[in-house]
Amino acid sequence: MVLILPDRLAFVFIAYFVAGPLGNNCYLLAPEEGSSAVVIDAPLGSTGTIENALAENDFDLAGVLITHGHIDHCAEAARLADAHGAPVHIGTADRPLLTRPELALSPELAGQLTGMLPEPVVEPERVEVYDPSRPLEIGGLAFTVLPAPGHTPGSVLLCTSSDENEIAFTGDVLFAGSIGRTDLPGGDDQAMRASLRDVVRGLPARVQVLPGHGPFSTMAAELADNPYLTDAYVEALS
Repeated sequence: MVLILPDRLAFVFIAYFVAGPLGNNCYLLAPEEGSSAVVIDAPLGSTGTIENALAENDFDLAGVLITHGHIDHCAEAARLADAHGAPVHIGTADRPLLTRPELALSPELAGQLTGMLPEPVVEPERVEVYDPSRPLEIGGLAFTVLPAPGHTPGSVLLCTSSDENEIAFTGDVLFAGSIGRTDLPGGDDQAMRASLRDVVRGLPARVQVLPGHGPFSTMAAELADNPYLTDAYVEALS
């Protein structure tokens, strides 16, 4: 089921649903009905729901934005984007994971997830890497790309706003009350703490947090209650 968020942006259509064996959040954004749309993360089993939402709302797909290269977030990115001639956007350091997801997974997890894929993993026909030095303008929307390595080397936050609302799609960097793990290949605990200190904690309290898994939150709530955003945690850097 596609659910419309209660706090819908004034000029942006936002829907989300949960897909895949790890319960990934998949988001669909558009400036208005009948316009181009953008997908953020494309987990296993997401294509059918996305295609239905595109058709029901008369959207064209402008692109698929990947928060990071773990296979549970991009398993169907190539399939979806290629069907529409659209690009897949990803952090430079995570681009190799589009074709070699096992590089960032434990052997056990790699076997479980890749064994569920309905077809071989291939690189999308169009891949564009993020350029954090400038806004990403796509499908009538504009995103600020904030590199936040630690969970993976190429993890990013994708931030967008209207006059009254600000949203950060945080992938697996920040969850409601928690953060992403750093013990998988490519993870880096010290880099994560630096990202939390220098990037995440710099987001204004008014920002709505839409993570890659689990419930939504706000930066006000996370700054108040998330133990991983405390001085004691983020400043424990060697």
